[in-house]
Amino acid sequence: MGLKTALALVLVLAAAPAGAAWEPTKPIEFVVPAGTGGGADQMARLISGIAEKHKLSPRPIIVVNKSGGAGAEGFLDVKSKKGDAHTIIITLSNLFTTPLHTGIPFSWRDLTPIARMALDQFILWVNAETPYTTAKEYIAAVNEKPLGKKMGGTGSAQEDQILTIQLEQALGLKFIYVPFKGGGEVCVNLVGKHVDSTVNNPIECASHWKAGRVRPLAVFDTARIPVGEWKEIPTVKEALGVDVHYLMLRGIFGPPDMPKDAVDWYVAFLKKVYDTPDFQKYLGEGALKPAFATGAEYVKWVEGNEQLHKELMAKGGLLKK
Repeated sequence: MGLKTALALVLVLAAAPAGAAWEPTKPIEFVVPAGTGGGADQMARLISGIAEKHKLSPRPIIVVNKSGGAGAEGFLDVKSKKGDAHTIIITLSNLFTTPLHTGIPFSWRDLTPIARMALDQFILWVNAETPYTTAKEYIAAVNEKPLGKKMGGTGSAQEDQILTIQLEQALGLKFIYVPFKGGGEVCVNLVGKHVDSTVNNPIECASHWKAGRVRPLAVFDTARIPVGEWKEIPTVKEALGVDVHYLMLRGIFGPPDMPKDAVDWYVAFLKKVYDTPDFQKYLGEGALKPAFATGAEYVKWVEGNEQLHKELMAKGGLLKK
């Protein structure tokens, strides 16, 4: 090696920061274990867009929908990418419900927890052209027509069906549950009058509500949503006298054994996304509960919710026999 070459090499090495922090070196695949247009899909695409707009990632974030088998396709795909630092997945409650109902060889423990971005609400919706202006009026109509009213929801044995069963058990009534691939499709079918009601997330029906096509009757939470026009919607307890409530995870995980420095990068990246005015506006407009959490706090919440889903699904007869 010539003196010039050796000198050049020394200069290059000196310029590289010692122990430089990890960052992505190729596009990041962002898996959505659900269909397009639903709450998880919307959040993933928003995160990708914010990253690009604010230049928060040196590489693009590519959103890929893998909704087969109530999300099993997406979860098993990410589970198979052990140690991969360029794949992340956004989770909804099918993180718990899909393995509990189908028995697929998967648990959230197979993944690397990164961050909880928010908790999502559920609302009982009807078509705006129906005469029902309160939840009481709609439930009376369901009782008058046993096995005649269709409740639309995302997937089978997932959060929407769990909520429907909770409502049935609390009120002693019966719906025909109609599953769809994603929350966007669920609300479109309510607008098209193919179902009589849905238990969609606020953001999945917000645009149709603004356009006067659907009507919210009650929110499945212990308190009203404290933002904007959402404040007007009573809780299920206020409206129907039964305490049926449920919040859904909007969280991010990585593959098994994701390197710690990559996890640290994603945690810092997602906190930057969360703090942008764009993401905060989205939380408000979509009536999501701000709930950023990482590390032990996030893991503890996930553990508690896995147990809750076991109990709710056992009660609803949805656990794999």
